Amino acid sequence: MDLTGHQVGGEGRAAVLAEPPPPGAPAPSPPPPSAETVRARRRATAVRLALLAVPLVFFALFFAYPVAAIVGRGLRDGGSWQFGPAADVLTDPGIRKVLWFTLWQAAASTALTLALALPGAYVFARLDFPGKRLLHAAVTVPFVLPTVVAGAAFLALLGRGGVLDELWGVRLDTTVWAILLAHVFFNYAVVVRTVGGLWSQLDPRQEEAARVLGASPAAAWRRVTLPALAPSVASAALMVFLFTFTSFGVVQILGGPRYATLEVEIYRQTAQLLDLPTAAVLTLLQFAAVAALLLLHARTVRRSESALRLVDAGSAAHRPRGAAQWSLLAGVLITIALLLLLPLAVLVERSLAGPDGYGLTYYRALTSTDSGTFVVAPWEAIGHSLAYGVVATVIALTVGGLAAAALTRRAGRFTRGFDALLMLPLGTSAVTVGFGFLIALNEPPLDLRSSWILVPLAQALVGVPFVVRVLLPVLRAVDDRLRQAAAVLGASPLRVWREVDLPLVRRAVLVAAGFAFAVSLGEFGATVFIARADTPTLPVAVARLLGRAGQLNYGQAMALSTILMLVCAATLLILERLRPGRTGEL
Repeated sequence: MDLTGHQVGGEGRAAVLAEPPPPGAPAPSPPPPSAETVRARRRATAVRLALLAVPLVFFALFFAYPVAAIVGRGLRDGGSWQFGPAADVLTDPGIRKVLWFTLWQAAASTALTLALALPGAYVFARLDFPGKRLLHAAVTVPFVLPTVVAGAAFLALLGRGGVLDELWGVRLDTTVWAILLAHVFFNYAVVVRTVGGLWSQLDPRQEEAARVLGASPAAAWRRVTLPALAPSVASAALMVFLFTFTSFGVVQILGGPRYATLEVEIYRQTAQLLDLPTAAVLTLLQFAAVAALLLLHARTVRRSESALRLVDAGSAAHRPRGAAQWSLLAGVLITIALLLLLPLAVLVERSLAGPDGYGLTYYRALTSTDSGTFVVAPWEAIGHSLAYGVVATVIALTVGGLAAAALTRRAGRFTRGFDALLMLPLGTSAVTVGFGFLIALNEPPLDLRSSWILVPLAQALVGVPFVVRVLLPVLRAVDDRLRQAAAVLGASPLRVWREVDLPLVRRAVLVAAGFAFAVSLGEFGATVFIARADTPTLPVAVARLLGRAGQLNYGQAMALSTILMLVCAATLLILERLRPGRTGEL
């Protein structure tokens, strides 16, 4: 009974027990978890460890082992480690020139990308205009294009005999500018999607309040919006720097013998000079730089996630207001047209400009082997690339999906470390991985050197990080209490995944598969070593054609590049229609 003489039921007793303790009394300890809850947690931990096993084995066998093999081959002599070559390599004037060019072109590319893409991030985040969704997809197309396609496009635009030469007779050395603009072409979408995604979720009323209190528009943006955007801007800048620091295909095609990044120099030392000690030292140097960049990126991502929790989410896009916003929109559209769309248009134009006028001469030549560049007709590279891409996508989805499921719960240093490990293939020398495949995977039980599976495995290494980045935020957004309730009711982990997670992340899985397929089609650094002469991929075929003299070879390279560009563009347009709002981190 209570003080009024009424019977106290279960709810009444719960209310009495829920009353706060008197001042000074110790806080009551939470009730111990039930036996079912304890068993469910233990099953979840066991499943999590089992899920991690497959990605760990995959990365150990097909990433760590080949890289360690190539480094060991270069630095071991007679069973002992020899670090003497390191000092000679790092003091070599030619190597130091390569290191300087790698650093300054990455810094310049990053600064130029931020300067040109930040206005675009604002336009896509805050303004609403016709065709915005289609343009957003078009902006992302260059990011997944193969580097050899971008190199071919800017070679046709700015190279000798290119459009500028023909129109205005420009004979200046535009190599460096071509490299920098090609890097902006690739990474424009990184800034737009990373910064623009956060910008669209910032509550505009905070900046409006500052202006009401007397701050100018510039001061309000500097004091309110910029601090909230800073982690996202830093994250995007680090990713752009990472991609340009390890640039290979663009510099290989546009740089010629005068300009080389670390990645290009590793390829030259490995494939052309067979100087494995020098290549090993350069690989370790690049690996250390990439690890430091990924560590900084992980910290900035955590700061960005904290900022997202502190602001109101929701779209604040509106039609342009005033001359300033209309001018900004026009400037962004002109930038996208000149920087992103014009090189692709020139690529298509060059593929159609035959010796007898515009037509399909170069496309018809793809069915012939008369040029002597390939054992098979160049058009067969299309089928090989598609088949390899499908297999690589299946591998990347399997490995990346298991890794994302295991990393769903935010945990300690081990989880963060493994998450960073999954990003390493994006920054590690793909040349080293490809050559390591040939050296390490040539003995039983992993004698795969003559197997076709080597190419999809190398492509999947690049696809796994994209799968994880797309799936992980979506899986973490699923209320974990739904999984716990299903487990307490007796559902097996597999059924929990099928009944709870899969219906909520099905579209994200399709988006992850699309990204994995697109980046697999464009993988070049490792594939150039392991693709067989009778089964070349599209990027390898384009690079070989560009490496041979003759108008026919050049035209066929433009035609193959156009086909590859159209496949990637179609994939991205489909993904944009599937993408539910802000899916993943891309």
